Amino acid sequence: MNLKKFFRPDYKFARQSEEAELEIQSLDVHINDHHILKDVNLRLPNRKITCIIGPSGCGKTTLLRTMNRLIDSVEGARITGRVILNSEDIVGSGEDIYHLRRKLGLVSQKPCPLPMSIFDNVAYGCRIHGIRNRRKLRMIVKYYLEAVGLWNEVSDRLGSPASRLSVGQQQRLCLARSLAVEPQFLLADEATSSLDPISSKSIEELFVKLKQDYSIIMVTHTLQQARRIADYVVFMYLGEVIEEGPAAEVFGNPKHTLTKEYLLGAFN
Repeated sequence: MNLKKFFRPDYKFARQSEEAELEIQSLDVHINDHHILKDVNLRLPNRKITCIIGPSGCGKTTLLRTMNRLIDSVEGARITGRVILNSEDIVGSGEDIYHLRRKLGLVSQKPCPLPMSIFDNVAYGCRIHGIRNRRKLRMIVKYYLEAVGLWNEVSDRLGSPASRLSVGQQQRLCLARSLAVEPQFLLADEATSSLDPISSKSIEELFVKLKQDYSIIMVTHTLQQARRIADYVVFMYLGEVIEEGPAAEVFGNPKHTLTKEYLLGAFN
């Protein structure tokens, strides 16, 4: 599906820049006595799929949660450094947290539909940001359910509880909810790990289509998945960025010994 063929009803949230930029500078994150992220420096490409890979516990999810400020709610978290989105330091920003998270949408590892109807799940963020017109909300809901390939499956039961959907449908619904407020970057934390192979493939294909309009940063433990869809790869180990670059270079000719060993399955 080419998203550009659809009329975008939500002009209020149209992105300010076609070339959104996200840069991380000297980022350190401590949680109590644990040093989780260590001097992370990254410049993430626009309208590409960036896959963050590395063994469990290396800081991948913490990096995503720092980007959209979910780390703020973690007791004992201390953050130094900068996360720059379009020239604004969003870590040190005094901007309202809901507006910041609108710019960096997050799709979690497990689907987390809100305890409300399918329609209200997609419309939820739009209402928070001031859209109340019922006709406009209907246009937005239809547009984004179509974008994630869910409209034909649920159009006759939009008032039904989202909890009645299958797991794969719930994940696509959560993706539609994240997209409905027009984020500049979409963050996906193991977004396919709880899905069956068919649903997982559907989400992968959807991400590949969505990169026409969105910059996607995806944490994955599955090297095969990263090889299939990544344009850019970041390899992390023990809280540090060991290697980064275009996917073809990292997978085809890794420069660091740790990267080579990880890709060969020496550790996970």
